[in-house]
Amino acid sequence: MSNGIMRQLLLGEQVLWEGKPSTGLILRPVEAFLIPFSLLWGGFALFWNITVWADDASGADLPFKLFGLPFLAAGLYITIGRFWVDMHLRKRLVYLVTNRRILILREHGSVSKSIDIKRLPTLEFDERSDGSGTIRFGPSGSWFDRNNFGLWQPTFDQTPQFIRIANARQVYELIQREAG
Repeated sequence: MSNGIMRQLLLGEQVLWEGKPSTGLILRPVEAFLIPFSLLWGGFALFWNITVWADDASGADLPFKLFGLPFLAAGLYITIGRFWVDMHLRKRLVYLVTNRRILILREHGSVSKSIDIKRLPTLEFDERSDGSGTIRFGPSGSWFDRNNFGLWQPTFDQTPQFIRIANARQVYELIQREAG
């Protein structure tokens, strides 16, 4: 255990489990909607920009040409960039279950989230056939919540969670026992 992690522990606190999220590409069921939407958005933004910039006969002013660039950038992000950013952020996360808290730490041991294990909100557990899974510390947000960018990228979700951890059922049962 690194010094950064040790510094985050309270006096008398003991680490019962330490883990990291899966670092690869994560495709969730919601991607069945998000991927086609992002391809349509990105494809239209690309088509629009190529048409405006390539057609000198259109006589489009520079502001009109520049108007489409943010839509193109957003299309690139939601089509490809969000997966890369999510993988990059998950590489730098460490999850801890202690006898007193649930901790989600960033690289170098800085606390991202800390939850008192005796006051846990609703736990949601999602297990995959390989034994990996996700434990959410609170209810899933709606697709239409104001701040639910987690729909597009799990690491930005407002609800704290252990994303795609190995042996998820054992960790879930450990948390249930400690929350008692």
